[in-house]
Amino acid sequence: MKTTDPSVIDFRKKFELHDKVIVISGSCGLIGRAFCEAAAQFGAHVVCADIPAANPEAFAEALSEKHGRKMLGFSLNVTSKQEVEALKIKVLETFGRMDGLVCGHQNKTHLKFEPFELVSEENWDTVVEVNLKGTFLLCQIIGSYMAEQGKGSIVNIPSTYSVVAPNQNLYKGTSLGCPAAYSASKGGVDALSRYLASYWASKNVRVNMITPHGVWNNHEEQFEKNFAQFSPMERLSYNHEVAPALIYLLSDASSYVTGDNMLVEGGWTVW
Repeated sequence: MKTTDPSVIDFRKKFELHDKVIVISGSCGLIGRAFCEAAAQFGAHVVCADIPAANPEAFAEALSEKHGRKMLGFSLNVTSKQEVEALKIKVLETFGRMDGLVCGHQNKTHLKFEPFELVSEENWDTVVEVNLKGTFLLCQIIGSYMAEQGKGSIVNIPSTYSVVAPNQNLYKGTSLGCPAAYSASKGGVDALSRYLASYWASKNVRVNMITPHGVWNNHEEQFEKNFAQFSPMERLSYNHEVAPALIYLLSDASSYVTGDNMLVEGGWTVW
């Protein structure tokens, strides 16, 4: 609305996702579940897409029962163009439109933290294929539909380690680490997102990012202690603390925001 009078704006309503169709990949993951629940609470029809082993169909059914609204589960390999095309067709058959896309999938070679000198080509390729190619395919196929319709919001998930390098001291005394392929692939997600934000701006498709960090998932005690030393907030985050940023970026509340990387990382990168 073209106005200088804020009193005519319903600011609370701007955050609603009422009746919007939001496609979320990696929906059954730690952050993905919080994304889906938050979007559902704000009124969206959520399309839960994940690998077959995660059973996204059952998750979508549970969301539908809880919120009394149609949801859709879809088993998906994000690296397959054919399967992403099938996802698009199924969503349009079910709902007739797509309003938002969240690329929440990721791969870290199943937490095999190899030293860089020993990284296998297979592990490198797997991480890059899922994290970067998967985001490319979803954005190309679903984002292109949104551009044709003249509206939509895309939210991609890079990493703190596409903003800064890992502090190797964080992992001392633990079995954890961050593979180089993960940083490289997530850096590509960041660059692709900025490119698409510019490319589709005139089509009224906004492309933004959320960068979480240190999301608690029953971590080793030593890792939690290490993390607290390097974080200004002196603790890990929780998945529910990341989800509100998604609501903002998917909703009309962020109607003049594109190409942004919203850091939900407890101030990790300010030091």
